[in-house]
Amino acid sequence: MRYANLDGVENKKTFKDMRKWQKERKSKIKDLTKNIEQSPVKKIQELNENRSKTTYTWIGHSTFLLQLNGVNILTDPVWAKRMGFQKRLTAPGIALEDIPEIDMVMISHGHYDHLDFPTLKKLTGSPHYYVPAGLKSLFLKKGYQNVTELNWWESAEHQGISIHFVPAQHWTRRSLNDMNTSHWGGWIFQTGQETIYFVGDTGYFTGFKKIAERFDIDTVFMPIGAYEPEWFMAVSHINPEDSVKAFLELKAKTFVPMHYGAYRLADDTGPEALERLYRAWDNQQLPKEQLKVLLLGETVM
Repeated sequence: MRYANLDGVENKKTFKDMRKWQKERKSKIKDLTKNIEQSPVKKIQELNENRSKTTYTWIGHSTFLLQLNGVNILTDPVWAKRMGFQKRLTAPGIALEDIPEIDMVMISHGHYDHLDFPTLKKLTGSPHYYVPAGLKSLFLKKGYQNVTELNWWESAEHQGISIHFVPAQHWTRRSLNDMNTSHWGGWIFQTGQETIYFVGDTGYFTGFKKIAERFDIDTVFMPIGAYEPEWFMAVSHINPEDSVKAFLELKAKTFVPMHYGAYRLADDTGPEALERLYRAWDNQQLPKEQLKVLLLGETVM
């Protein structure tokens, strides 16, 4: 089975498109030495001892440690030092050996910067893996038995947390022959007190409005990077301005940016993405306290 986006939106790129992008990249001079800083305070002991407070900690890229109802959750866990031929630009905010035992792992899709099996092998605890439809068979083949796969709009319950898999606009591939044989999307976590939305990897799309019709979202982890050149990336990677537009459509209370600064997946840099985000936020005259830009390893409790 091949999965598809809402509204029939496709991410088809030709060899000619790839060559055009490569030529453009060579003409751009980017300062890759400036990047996202590490938090001066790492709440490692508090995170390991916490059994009741809601917390979220940005590890880097799309990886968050989220603590809800005494449950330790990781989104798209990737501690890899390289992505393809390129070194990671920023170290993970917290070392893998310093995080608490994990109860749940949420995978947004199968791209290597979101699904890293060497990282999963090193996790402590007995995590339950929640994955998009079509991806469970790969997990079983790798030896993981505690796996639940969901399609868009399907739900599950885990230790008092309602989990919902919602649409994103993207694509996926891990080998030459498996393009779009598994799905992609975001995860929504609901407790009696709050609703948190991990968007995953996406371009701007009509799905944000559909999600807003079903959920009252408190905090959204929203991607802002890997958008340049936009003629090539826009279908699959939302830019900072559209991420703010999506935030407004979601009617969420808090915006936490992600998916920038760790790997050079496109031509923009982490500081560039943040600069555009701040400018878009100011242009919309949004309250500064609603934007939570985290340093690597920073925890909100």
